[in-house]
Amino acid sequence: MSPPVHILHLHSTFSLGGKEARAVRLMNAFGDRARHTIVSGMPDQLGARDAIAPGIRYEIAQDPPSLTGRPSVARYEALAKFMRRFDLVLTYNWGAIDGVMARRVFSKGMPPLVHHEDGFNADEANGLKIERNMYRRLALAAAHALVVPSETLEAIALRTWKQPPDRIRRVVNGIDTALYAGKPDPRAIPGFRRRPGEVVIGTLAGLREVKDLPALVRAVGGVSARVRLVIVGEGPERERILDTAEAMGMADRVHLPGFLPDPYRYLGLFDILALSSKSEQFPISVVEGMAAGLPIVAPDVGDIKRMVSDGNAGYIMQRGEVVQLRDALQVLAACEPASRAFVGAQNRAKAVTEFDERTMIAHYVALYEEAMGRPGTLAES
Repeated sequence: MSPPVHILHLHSTFSLGGKEARAVRLMNAFGDRARHTIVSGMPDQLGARDAIAPGIRYEIAQDPPSLTGRPSVARYEALAKFMRRFDLVLTYNWGAIDGVMARRVFSKGMPPLVHHEDGFNADEANGLKIERNMYRRLALAAAHALVVPSETLEAIALRTWKQPPDRIRRVVNGIDTALYAGKPDPRAIPGFRRRPGEVVIGTLAGLREVKDLPALVRAVGGVSARVRLVIVGEGPERERILDTAEAMGMADRVHLPGFLPDPYRYLGLFDILALSSKSEQFPISVVEGMAAGLPIVAPDVGDIKRMVSDGNAGYIMQRGEVVQLRDALQVLAACEPASRAFVGAQNRAKAVTEFDERTMIAHYVALYEEAMGRPGTLAES
């Protein structure tokens, strides 16, 4: 048996968000055929490691070269020296782009590198920064491939970052849709018990500015039906969300249980999955909600409108319009449960057909093996 492939993961943060969840799922799928070293640009943000399966060989790098700071030859050289010991380097989003630039500046003896772009934070939600676009154009020339999950990002990579089509790989995010077919665990959300006659609106999101969750609180607060909002996630916006709920007079109808693993255990407790993000591309939470048979209410950002079923498309609203978000929630909250279930069933059928993780994993295995020139090293035999 050949030795396991040694993969370096350069993350801006290793808190459990969409890109981290996908990276961990791939780590778990590779099993003993790979071992992993993980660098987090924020060393204290390591929540995603709790989702790594037992038996997966990994380590969190101690005192690695910094992924952030002013561009300098010395810092690029330190990153390049660190990267040379691995068989494959995987970089994620803008926060790890200096790893890509280090490979361009010091290319001799470097392993292949695949860069992943999954979207933008609040500082680029309303428009991409010119200097970052130029930097990406220069750095990405050193990547074997650039992976994007959405048609929206694919277009940006082509037109704005000027990447050749054969370097761009669009791989949609997938999940184990079979897990979401079962009944939810009524005790899976700490402190939550469903009240008779209420409609539960839920969301899964890091509590960050780009998710604009206070806007979701305001939208839910304007719904005339008996509703409750459950926001699953952790992050720096927690107090702002609670302050908004208090100002709306609905503190008793907003529940924040923190981060919870295994969404298939509790998503079915919701009646509607809602997003309010300023920027998304191909959010895994939407795929999870679809797999759980929920209707989706969200702003028209990224590929969300293309992701949901035709029957759900009318509930995808213009970005930044709290009133439209409220109105879409109002329609679904006021309708018969059977009507919501009908839309949710259409969503589940599309998720099972198009967004199952087996297809996603196969694409990543083929790409990473191609980058290394080592076919068969990551595929399950």
